Amino acid sequence: MPVIGVGIDVVDIDRFMQSLERTPALRGRLFTAAESSRPPASLAARFAAKEAMAKALGAPVGMAWHDAEIVSEETGRPRFEIRGTVAARADQLGVAHVHVSLSHDAGIASAVVVLES
Repeated sequence: MPVIGVGIDVVDIDRFMQSLERTPALRGRLFTAAESSRPPASLAARFAAKEAMAKALGAPVGMAWHDAEIVSEETGRPRFEIRGTVAARADQLGVAHVHVSLSHDAGIASAVVVLES
C-alpha cells in the first residue's frame, strides 16, 4: 500500500489549554462532544492529530474540525472517524487506510498520521 500522505504535529499542553480557557467557544469548534470531555493532555493530543491529518491531506481549505474525530477502540488504541469535508478529500486522494499515533509527555502532546491507498 503506497503512502499518500504523512502529517505530524506537536502541541504545548499548557499553552493549548490557556487558549481554550481564553476562548471558550474554541473547544466546541475543534472537538466533538465526545472528544471535548477528555483531560488536557488527551485534548492536546487530539488537536495535534487533527492538525497532522490536515497536513497529510495537503492542508485543504474548508476542512471542518468535527469531520475528523479521534475515537478510542476497546483496547484504548486511537483511530480516526472521518466524514464530510475530510472524507471527501481523503476519497479524492484515494485514501483507503488512516493510521494515527498519539503521545503526550513532559508537557508536550504529539501525533503522527499516515495515509495509505
